[in-house]
Amino acid sequence: MAARPFRFGASIINIGTSRSVWHARAREIEGLGYDVLLVNDHLGMAAPFPALVSAADVTGMRLGTYVLNAGVQHPAYLAREVADAHRLTEGRLELGLGAGYVEHEFTAAGLPFGTPGSRLRRLQQVLAETKELLLAEPDRPLPPIMIAAAGDRLLEYAARTADIISFPITAGFGPGTPEEALARRVDRVRTAAGDRFADLELNLFVAAVGAQVDDLDLSIVASASGRPAEELVDLPGVLVGSPRQIADKLGHYRDTYGISYVSVLEPHMHLFAEVIPLLR
Repeated sequence: MAARPFRFGASIINIGTSRSVWHARAREIEGLGYDVLLVNDHLGMAAPFPALVSAADVTGMRLGTYVLNAGVQHPAYLAREVADAHRLTEGRLELGLGAGYVEHEFTAAGLPFGTPGSRLRRLQQVLAETKELLLAEPDRPLPPIMIAAAGDRLLEYAARTADIISFPITAGFGPGTPEEALARRVDRVRTAAGDRFADLELNLFVAAVGAQVDDLDLSIVASASGRPAEELVDLPGVLVGSPRQIADKLGHYRDTYGISYVSVLEPHMHLFAEVIPLLR
């Protein structure tokens, strides 16, 4: 089976302070060679759907959420947001969901943080009911679904349900080397997906890029993961080396694991843009 072409996404934290600034940034991202503009979903950051709809006016990129916290969503309201964003972006929306991992965001919504199991069940409920509502609309405005997952149960659910599975930075944690941890997770997806594995798109979330270890800014990923920087430098989602070396590594991930979609956190998108032409 032929390898999928690479796709590249930029995961944006800050849209700026005005419509014109945001439009200029969206055009810049497209000009750097990215295929997908992704907007994060955390309190203190931009509201994803308005930002994506606005960006659709000035770019031809695909547009996605990376990723919505399903734990604080209500299916009726989420379906309304998704349907209209899908229409207003002329079908370019990709809906990314996760189970949520930031406790204070649940607290701010007046909801219990719960356990990993309860957050998984909530994601399953939200996604199932949202899809049902979208498919009941006359135009069936259901976009491709991405689920970000590292835990076994969520990976298995995503393998049976999603169109795209994203391996976040935590997918490199576990026994053995970070690449071995990633390989186990890909194998779990392959087993759970069965015949539909060939139709799944696999995404790697890249949280840091640098020519050498001393160049890496790991502050965001260290804060999100709770791990010290020295435990992060060898993760698959941390790319170190020249553009050619990074391109070769990503080629290895595609050839070995089928990972063909790479999304890069905003602070590193300019440096990573040097890699994109080498993989086209």
